[in-house]
Amino acid sequence: MYALLILDIQVGLVHGPDKLWRCEELLETLNTLMDNARSAGAPIFLARHIGPAGSPIEPGSPLTMVAQELKLQGGEVVFEKRRPNAFEMTDLADNLRSCGATGVVVTGMKTQYCVDSTCRAARDLGFDAVLIAEGHTCSDTPVMKAEDIVAHHNATLDGPFCQLVRAEEWSF
Repeated sequence: MYALLILDIQVGLVHGPDKLWRCEELLETLNTLMDNARSAGAPIFLARHIGPAGSPIEPGSPLTMVAQELKLQGGEVVFEKRRPNAFEMTDLADNLRSCGATGVVVTGMKTQYCVDSTCRAARDLGFDAVLIAEGHTCSDTPVMKAEDIVAHHNATLDGPFCQLVRAEEWSF
């Protein structure tokens, strides 16, 4: 069984100063994936990135709350993380194993940080990792456009670190 993992779809990123590439489409994709996971009885995990005290994303900051555009129904597991890798210093691996998940479908943001490191870590921890090709995003950087960052990571991660699948081709 695969669990759905949504990384850092939180107020401070979705509604922050940096424009995210294809954000509206991403939110629609994530809501559809959550509906599909619920229909299949697959668990849904949402990570919220928390920063140090005094930072804009310090514990308790409204910027760390799950973005209201995600249609949560109450059965999801929402957890906090403090590192890009969602497994690091969290109970995610134990929670996946305890619900019988042998694989994790990785989505969310930001592509080059949390999505990348979580995909890489999943395999190391013995989980089959699936990356939804259009299920993650980021913002432009001074060096590269967000669209190119996403394409680069899709190409780099597919194979050695995860299986790249389009959302409409995935079923839980």
